[in-house]
Amino acid sequence: MAISEILAALADETRRNILLKLKEGKISSGDLAIELGMTPQALSYHLSKLKKADLIYETHYKNFIYYELNLSILDEAILWINHLRGGQE
Repeated sequence: MAISEILAALADETRRNILLKLKEGKISSGDLAIELGMTPQALSYHLSKLKKADLIYETHYKNFIYYELNLSILDEAILWINHLRGGQE
């Protein structure tokens, strides 16, 4: 995954709020929209950006879509930032 897509996704406050909510655990898209006070359409836009950056997983169960964090991609971003700061990878 390109670090530029990860950083672009993280640059938006709404997407960071989505990630903070997902930190609490897997949640359905409908419940996520309610929790964040967003329309399903607005949430869908932000979720697509997060999926493109591989920051979240999407799983389907019956008629529901659930989302959760992809922590391995966050680890890659942290390693890159640490390297930028002069740390070791």
